[in-house]
Amino acid sequence: MNPSTPNRSGFPELLRAEWTRFRTGRGWVLTMAASVLVTVSLGLLITGGARSTCVTGKGEGPCPAPLLGPDGTAVQDKYYFVHQPLKGNGSITARVSDMTGQMRLPDAVPGVRNIKEGMVPWAKAGLLVRQSLKQGTPYAAVMLTGDHGVRMQYNFTHDVAGGPHNGPQWLRLTRSGDTIAGYESDDGKTWTAISTAKLTGLPETVEIGLFATSPGALWDMAEAFAQATATFDQITLQGPNGSWRRDDVGVVMESDGKTPHHPGGVVESGDKLIVTGGGDIGPATVEGGLRADFTLIGGAVGLILMLVVAVTFFTADYRRGLIWTGPPVEPHPARPLVAKAVVVGAVAFAAGLVTSGVVVPGGLALLRAHQNPVQPLTLGTELRVIVGYAALTAAAAVLALGLAALIKRAIVAIGLAIALVVVPYLLATAGLAPWLLMITPAAGFAITQSVPTFAHVDVDPSPLWGYYPLPPWAGLTVTCGYAALALGAAIAVHRRKVSRQVPLA
Repeated sequence: MNPSTPNRSGFPELLRAEWTRFRTGRGWVLTMAASVLVTVSLGLLITGGARSTCVTGKGEGPCPAPLLGPDGTAVQDKYYFVHQPLKGNGSITARVSDMTGQMRLPDAVPGVRNIKEGMVPWAKAGLLVRQSLKQGTPYAAVMLTGDHGVRMQYNFTHDVAGGPHNGPQWLRLTRSGDTIAGYESDDGKTWTAISTAKLTGLPETVEIGLFATSPGALWDMAEAFAQATATFDQITLQGPNGSWRRDDVGVVMESDGKTPHHPGGVVESGDKLIVTGGGDIGPATVEGGLRADFTLIGGAVGLILMLVVAVTFFTADYRRGLIWTGPPVEPHPARPLVAKAVVVGAVAFAAGLVTSGVVVPGGLALLRAHQNPVQPLTLGTELRVIVGYAALTAAAAVLALGLAALIKRAIVAIGLAIALVVVPYLLATAGLAPWLLMITPAAGFAITQSVPTFAHVDVDPSPLWGYYPLPPWAGLTVTCGYAALALGAAIAVHRRKVSRQVPLA
């Protein structure tokens, strides 16, 4: 066929022709293979070199396996608890009359600890009922927080907002069988229900009482010391009728195995109980171990080569005149462009699938072999990360091809594709402008997120720490939308151009 004449073949023939053109292009095949090799090599190199150590009562050594909550999520469960056993149904009511805290800020003088008064946003103090003192067991709590008002939380992953109160507040928890209900009040007389939680399998006797805890202060990509102190008064119980018990649940010992590290405590003053605690009751998004998406840390670099292939797959033919721009002598003059998009998308998907199919399970195996704690991962989530990364590469490749068809200049199209897909991800990873992962094609990297971004857990806003502003499938949808828009715009421009070349009757 003469390259200067239109292709009148059917679409399957067009696909075969484009596939033949791709697989016989040695440069494209080698560059695609290099993309796979770069991502896999970086992932295995980084995961193979990862070493996590922790200081425990036995000294420094491998970190323990993550603590798991009722649904298998990695959790934190550390707090100070003043409690009594409750047999059967009952309730506890108390007012949080005051809440303060301490936290460590960056040292103003090198080597001198900078401890200041104040609370982190998710410092917590309130009422708690739980199956037992064993960490990770089912619970429900109603609480006042440092900067998020009243909340009801249960089983670590669930969070329901109450009123936006930050001053004194009455709280109440009631138990009726397996159902726990949380309430709040401004005056102790008029009560507003916040939510209910069903703790399936709750034993007849549970522990109920007052608690305080506080996640660490975030700075320098790490957590520093923080504690919360709450004053409880006007405490009434229905059901329990004993003395208060005191437990610093989950307290960590220093390397001597005897000295508590940042212990909590309680002070009784008349009818008041002043409770101090540190830690958290909630998902362990960082502390719970390394994540599966950590294995794809080289994905952005490998994607650059994929974008180069997608752009040049169009521009090489355009320069040689193999892209028909004459009168539309066939019903669908844009079919060659669509065929190119299908081929480059399918090849990118296959390459991405090989990449993630090797580096994700391989990287996780290396992490575990070196005794690193690894976030729990269901088979469904692992498959979503693997297939999702392949879908991301396919969408990015189609986007790049669409840009090439619009711009017709390889260098410009490659630069624009990298600026839209790779650069925002790298900036967000560095902690700069994470909002770019909502409005640019880089949003699709969220599909590789293996641990959810929980709204009631503060983390550094970076994918390096598992933060993505959009859920996995929503992020991928944004990338696919950009790809469809670029390809659709290229087809529209192509049709308009050839329609203007139709000879007048």
